[in-house]
Amino acid sequence: MKKLFYLLATLLFPVQYLAAQASDFPQLDKWVETWKTGQQTYFGYPVNQQSAMHDFYEWYLSAGMEVINLNNAGDPMTGEPWKMSSHAFEREVIEYFAPYYGFGEDEVWGIVTHSGTDGNNHGIYFGANYLKNKTKMEPVVYVSDEAHYSNMRLAHLQNLDMRLIKSDPMGRMIPEELEKALDTSRPVLIIYAMGSTFKGAIDDMEALNAVLDRHTELPAVYRHVDAALFGGYLPFTGHRRMVSHKEMHYESIAISGHKFFGIDSPSGLFLCTRDVYDNQADFNVTYLNGNMRMINCSRDAVQPLKFWWIIRKVGAEKWTRQAAQIMECTAYLKRQLDLAGWPAWVNEYSNTVFFRRPSPEIVKLYTLAQGYDDKFGGELAHIVVMQHVTKEKIDRFVGDLKELSDQ
Repeated sequence: MKKLFYLLATLLFPVQYLAAQASDFPQLDKWVETWKTGQQTYFGYPVNQQSAMHDFYEWYLSAGMEVINLNNAGDPMTGEPWKMSSHAFEREVIEYFAPYYGFGEDEVWGIVTHSGTDGNNHGIYFGANYLKNKTKMEPVVYVSDEAHYSNMRLAHLQNLDMRLIKSDPMGRMIPEELEKALDTSRPVLIIYAMGSTFKGAIDDMEALNAVLDRHTELPAVYRHVDAALFGGYLPFTGHRRMVSHKEMHYESIAISGHKFFGIDSPSGLFLCTRDVYDNQADFNVTYLNGNMRMINCSRDAVQPLKFWWIIRKVGAEKWTRQAAQIMECTAYLKRQLDLAGWPAWVNEYSNTVFFRRPSPEIVKLYTLAQGYDDKFGGELAHIVVMQHVTKEKIDRFVGDLKELSDQ
């Protein structure tokens, strides 16, 4: 009876009813209200606060999914889907996104991951195995000193030799520095940052590829793209070639699902070529009747359903509009900061504006991420312009910035 009442109430008064629900745990309810209060001024981190997951949870409960234990262990792209999985939906998700990243349907392999870091972990693991299988040699990992810290940690976790390559002031890997650091006697596993952590820098893949192409003596090269945030919106802009396997000749790419796409908990996509997948070690598991070449054994079966859901509920047309809005509002934020005389910088194609750090009150009110760089005067902060960061909110932010700075 209670469940029936809940379902009727959500159908008739979905927002009001859900807002009125109490957990009977005051500590939990207080935390929820605190989060909701600051949700729309959460400017410093790449989170889409206009998630389209409400209907998903209504369906999830009405279908009784909460009592079904699914597990996506195994390969969703090869053979028959495992009965207790959402493999069929996971495969549809990978096949849907493959052309947006320049992969042909017959050449792509992929999974829905636990996060962007999980995608990077697979990129490094698959890359190292691919290179060792091709050359019988241990590779060297090359990554920018401003790339996301997960890449450094994962290379350390996998016990791989790693070389940090200097970046320019805006955070892009310097091709000349890569060339100086190359060990041409060993295979190259290079990680390209498509959106560095703080400055939102995009490594110039064409220039860096040219460096690698000049060194024909290299035993082999594997290119992985860490495109956690930018890999979400760039395929839906006029700059889509920047994330194209066909155009940029990378072997694998990782994208987050909980950033631009608005899934409400960490998730992501990992895509690579079939050649890469075919050069992994076989781990055939009899009781699962499947090959376990991916790192994870148990894998979340709900995240592929969420991805499949938002493809149909949001889709390319709306994502294209959202990407245009993000780019427009990024330019607007930079322009308003310039007009206010507040030092600010933004990389091309980026939705991340970094600037001189304002007062602690502003940092706290707008949940700004903080950084430090002597080249830009020391203490910095940044805003990642996501779907909920509108021009009206930018005007309010700049007004608060000027008002508190004048006091």
